[in-house]
Amino acid sequence: MKLHFGQNFSPRLVRLLSDMYPACSHVHDLGMDRSSDTEVWNYAAEHGYTIVSKDADFHQRSLLLGAPPKVVWIRQGNCTVSDTAALLRERFIAVERFHTKRDAAFLALS
Repeated sequence: MKLHFGQNFSPRLVRLLSDMYPACSHVHDLGMDRSSDTEVWNYAAEHGYTIVSKDADFHQRSLLLGAPPKVVWIRQGNCTVSDTAALLRERFIAVERFHTKRDAAFLALS
């Protein structure tokens, strides 16, 4: 399961979650921090990533286009990096199940 974190998350999440989600990446690490949503979407689809975002635009795109890529929509509002890491740790099984469902396009976590 490869998670790709969007611009609205700290790049530190990759390191904080590497034990549970070892194939994580962040747009900053890939030089995509100024890329459009379409470029991020296409990169994730081409490389087998699931996009993790707080941006409702990716949720809407997943409704229109379906998967791939899949989208995990974090609906926490303003929160710390630790809060986001804790949420993804607590919901690991739900994220893993979502990842394996062929017909699932997005998962909302709050």
